[in-house]
Amino acid sequence: MIDRAGLAEFLVRRRGALQPEDVGLPRGQRRRTSGLRREEVAALCHMSTDYYARLERERGPHPSEQMIASIAQGLHLSRDERDHLYRLAGHRPPLRGSGTDHISPGMLRILDRLTDTPAEIVTELGETLRQTPLGVALFGDLCRHTGPARSIGYRWFTDPEARDMHLPEDHEFYSRLYVSGLRGVSAMRGPASRAARYAELLTECSAEFRTLWAEHEVGIRPREIKRYNHPQVGLLELNCQILLDPDESHTLLVFTAAPGSESYEKLQLLSVVGAPTV
Repeated sequence: MIDRAGLAEFLVRRRGALQPEDVGLPRGQRRRTSGLRREEVAALCHMSTDYYARLERERGPHPSEQMIASIAQGLHLSRDERDHLYRLAGHRPPLRGSGTDHISPGMLRILDRLTDTPAEIVTELGETLRQTPLGVALFGDLCRHTGPARSIGYRWFTDPEARDMHLPEDHEFYSRLYVSGLRGVSAMRGPASRAARYAELLTECSAEFRTLWAEHEVGIRPREIKRYNHPQVGLLELNCQILLDPDESHTLLVFTAAPGSESYEKLQLLSVVGAPTV
């Protein structure tokens, strides 16, 4: 059963404890609120200000699990705080371990500060959870996908557009890379995992995947330099730095180019020409 009073008080306290710079927002010169404004939290949680305000006033409908998950992420809650929020809303907290979409506050704080860099947070299955604006300008909105198509490895074998930005001579390597990665996660998580389900689906629909899956190849590592053929700025050669959150099995990918290089100049251009799309 929902604890409306407890839920309202918890939301007010958490909102008051956050500062704009904690969530990547500008402070502004006329701020009187000690923490975040309701409209700022609502925007972070992808909901209307009216809906969020009613929760803080102990009113409104019973929030769904999806709404609670969005609020937990928008307020940058820790896992313990997230679980507490679920219980206040009358829901069972998600199981901990692999498969969660809840990004840790520390990882979010790092991403929020990468305002001029392409970056994204992905799951162990290559599902993009969050991107920086320049990341969207570089790769498009990868968070829009649903179902198995959220995984780049799944899209690679089922959606021809997933290969558009990669040079043809790199396609074979990426096919082997994604199959190797999926086999490793599937073995680690077990036959009832989402990874195993993706392998079953791909075996049914992709002859290329079936051939590579039968090779039992594991341990293929990404190349140090990644090449992308962007439709607006052309060929980019980028380094990819990786930060791993072992508790949530999430990875922060940060794409950079050597200062003074042609790719560096193209990234600067992309930050301008890509802005309208973002």
